[in-house]
Amino acid sequence: MSIQILMPALSPTMEEGKLAKWHVKEGDEVHSGDVIAEIETDKATMEFEAVDEGRIGKILIAEGTEGVKVNAPIAVLLEEGEDASAAAAAPATDIHSAMSSIKDAVAAETKEVKEAKAEPKPAAAPVATPAPAPAPQANGERVFASPLAKRIAAQKGVDLHAVNGSGPRGRIVKADVENAQPGAAPKPAAAPVAAASSSAPAAPSALPDARIFFKAGDYEEIPHDSMRKSIAKRLTASTSGIPHFYLTIDCRIDALLGARKRLNDAAPKNAEKKPAYKLSVNDFLVKAAALALKQVPECNASWTENAVLRHKHADVGVAVALDFGLITPIVFAAEDKGLAAISNEVKSLAVRARDKKLKPNEYEGGTFAISNLGMFGISQFTAVINPPHAGILAVGAGVEKPVIVDGKVEVATVMTVTMSCDHRVIDGATGARFLQVFKQCVEDPAAMLL
Repeated sequence: MSIQILMPALSPTMEEGKLAKWHVKEGDEVHSGDVIAEIETDKATMEFEAVDEGRIGKILIAEGTEGVKVNAPIAVLLEEGEDASAAAAAPATDIHSAMSSIKDAVAAETKEVKEAKAEPKPAAAPVATPAPAPAPQANGERVFASPLAKRIAAQKGVDLHAVNGSGPRGRIVKADVENAQPGAAPKPAAAPVAAASSSAPAAPSALPDARIFFKAGDYEEIPHDSMRKSIAKRLTASTSGIPHFYLTIDCRIDALLGARKRLNDAAPKNAEKKPAYKLSVNDFLVKAAALALKQVPECNASWTENAVLRHKHADVGVAVALDFGLITPIVFAAEDKGLAAISNEVKSLAVRARDKKLKPNEYEGGTFAISNLGMFGISQFTAVINPPHAGILAVGAGVEKPVIVDGKVEVATVMTVTMSCDHRVIDGATGARFLQVFKQCVEDPAAMLL
């Protein structure tokens, strides 16, 4: 009996992916463990290995296809003795898509009807109820929109002809109309002032599409890739769902810079005169943060609805800027690693991150994060918390400033660090204690070697 090869879930949060490349073609024999395809998620490109043995009878998804849902059939594998007719009898991809769309449409319809019923009905106004937006388009084709979307369109005066639907198979749903601007369609007649005062207040409108402010042709439209969509989704959820507060502290890093130079100068070299390590300032900061997390374990935690998770190791994520987005690979158990080990690990993670070769377990999870923009000359900034972390350090550049020491003015290299805290987990005094320990480690780097 033929076997359907399904789109794999390569990480716990993966919902869809891009079938980047096929390593097999129809008719090829495959064995368990053979790499048959490359799957691109929002963070990395990973190899997909065959689980069963057989012959590729039919490829259902062409390479380069984006948005392939997890568990969707992507190919048909024929067992020994089966011929191509078994693959031909396999369900076509568009049938699966259609069935999935029908289920999604029914679910969306049910949800929106429930929302419509749950909404409080406004007080009666002394004007006739506006007619619903017209269903047919100018070309005679039907506008596919949910009842709730049509009602909101009528209230806002939105022309459904000009709205792009984001629901299954282009269906216009509530969010599409809320994001749209009133167009050429007639608006409902305005109610008298007295009636308006007695009506329920209108819901706040969503941000408008930026394209309405510019002429077509005056800008280049760059479609979102999966990583940019993921970043937008996660950071929007973070800023809207996590109560951020910020603590800032200045650290003198002259001693750290001196220790870094001495250690780099003393690094052993191989036959090609290449040093065994080359420490960066960020390597010291990862170690300092890890030690501070161990001394102030209340900050080494994650929020859940039922409990706060207090982590046993300081798994520090290091933000890496990519041409196509941002990723935060993790240095696990950083408190137990030396500076050289941290340095080499961060460099390896950064290289593989830029090549999209990281495995999910190398960037998912973690207990804390560091984002350093000092190399760009940024003196101070705030960062958005990356769940499930409860905090992140935003590190600025080291700048020479006058400081007062024992009543005398001296010039020192000062680095400003701002900690974003999840107030559900970290209180102000707790975050302050963490920054005190972090500052002590940075200003006395020898203490990190104990």
